[in-house]
Amino acid sequence: MSKRTIVTMPGDGIGKVVLEETIKVLNAAGFEANYVNGDIGWDFWCKEGNPLPERTLKLLEEHKIGLFGAITSKPKEEAANELVPELQNKGLVYSSPIVGMRQYFNLDICVRPCKTYKGNPLNFVRRGIGTEIEEPEVDVVIFRQNTEGLYGGVEWSNPNEQVYNAFMTHPKFKQNFGDVPKEEISISTRIFTKNATERILRAAFEHARKYGYKSVTLAEKPNVIRETSGMMYRMAKQIQKNDYPEIELWNTNIDAQMMWLTKNPETYGVIVAGNMFGDIVSDGFAGLIGGLGFACSAQWSESGVAVFEPTHGSAPKYADYEVSIVNPIAMIESACMMLDYIGEAEISKKIRKAVAEVISEGKIRTYDMMKMRGAPDAVKNGAASTQEMAQAIIAKLN
Repeated sequence: MSKRTIVTMPGDGIGKVVLEETIKVLNAAGFEANYVNGDIGWDFWCKEGNPLPERTLKLLEEHKIGLFGAITSKPKEEAANELVPELQNKGLVYSSPIVGMRQYFNLDICVRPCKTYKGNPLNFVRRGIGTEIEEPEVDVVIFRQNTEGLYGGVEWSNPNEQVYNAFMTHPKFKQNFGDVPKEEISISTRIFTKNATERILRAAFEHARKYGYKSVTLAEKPNVIRETSGMMYRMAKQIQKNDYPEIELWNTNIDAQMMWLTKNPETYGVIVAGNMFGDIVSDGFAGLIGGLGFACSAQWSESGVAVFEPTHGSAPKYADYEVSIVNPIAMIESACMMLDYIGEAEISKKIRKAVAEVISEGKIRTYDMMKMRGAPDAVKNGAASTQEMAQAIIAKLN
């Protein structure tokens, strides 16, 4: 059997180092693949005026599977100022390459698991009865609609007459904003479509059925955002009733959900939401299992293209340290999600077991796990470097 080809996209900052160490772990676990580099990120914006070059899109179209590190994004004016001189004042506008990739390939299904590792000093704890301290086990999988909603990119500042007049036909817009000068208005839309909403809902219910979760929670706001959240809730009720009657459907407003996740996180199984609320609730649950150093994700489309990435950013200040201090586990876990996706579950199981053993043993801990400040002297003060953590995992594999 020929080796699978994986498109590696290190991107910016710490994305480069965590991806490099993750490939070492994959190799040590016995996963055989060819890796081809895909250009993406800030350097290509500055030099080419495009942070997501066409050549990278073609690589993903051909090979289907991508491992992505992280990207740096900056505000509109700052981004324009960092273009090479020959590209400035050409009307180029920076946009996030990872969002662009999601929209180009319609990577509409985003999955973000948040699962407790025993022995992780960053696990959420709460006060029990009297002096008792409880450490609930979190095992939650968030399904986030990845291409629509507030991240759809349909926005205006000082909207043109056609757009402004269209909004003025809505009585609430006219009542609340009709006296505001047009040039003082910025508008972002929140668009849900039935097809994409059904896909994310069914993906959530299918996952719950396959892995034995008893409930799917819709974390939206249908009592206020009546058209978009309301449509999603109505569809969820119909899909659950017709096709998944053995799985409970819970409806929790997103604001209440953020409160309840620190009250009783062990109660929840699968959570599904639109783009923005899914982003929010996944970061909330990631905080209960150790933070962004443990937050992995997958995203895929009907076309078969799938990209796997940690949800942390590029943290450029850490990338400049002489010794890398960042936690590579989120990237390693994202690679495990890739292995599951392509049918290499035994290898992913082996890697996760090695990660669990390193965490439980507690001898090797990165700065975040030691609750240190992310400073250049963290390793000197006893924290493991990125490379040392990866090597400890590899040692368990061997």
